[in-house]
Amino acid sequence: MEITCLANHFLIAMPAMADPNFSRTLTYICEHNVDGALGIVVNRPLDMSLTELFNRVGIPLEEGEPKRRFGGLPVHSGGPVQTDRGFVLNRSTTQWQSSLRVTDEIALASSRDILQSMGSTGEPGEVLVTLGYAGWAAGQLEWELAQNAWLTVEADPRILFELPVEERLAAALQQLGVNFANLSGVAGHA
Repeated sequence: MEITCLANHFLIAMPAMADPNFSRTLTYICEHNVDGALGIVVNRPLDMSLTELFNRVGIPLEEGEPKRRFGGLPVHSGGPVQTDRGFVLNRSTTQWQSSLRVTDEIALASSRDILQSMGSTGEPGEVLVTLGYAGWAAGQLEWELAQNAWLTVEADPRILFELPVEERLAAALQQLGVNFANLSGVAGHA
């Protein structure tokens, strides 16, 4: 079965999405191949700031640029898999110790070195930090797409790194010319 690679695309949960982990979510797909898919939910902030996360992992968040840039940002629930592990979606060309390159400018890192850089230098400047990720086994995402569980659209880095959390889902839908209120929970198949 041939698959269309959805890396660097958004998945927009349809209104009928029954799984509470994904209801009304916008998910950024970081990897998609015949073995499955990996993504990060980008519009589910937790009740935890980056300041608190840095304190918990024992990495200082220096005064000045690092604290100003990151201190008040929320940590997000990236998905239901490995919720005790941190992931940093970042807009940077730096290759971190454990990093999955999605595009020339966007990567997903899961090593301490990126947090240490953020805490000491304030770089990379454009980040979205999550606990956990979303994962799909081989063929699972394709099946969910065939069941009309998701809409897909090419990702826009501006939505990931510049828009407030509460505006991301609507902005992704707007790329398709769709308003969430107008989406139906049912769909037909031709």
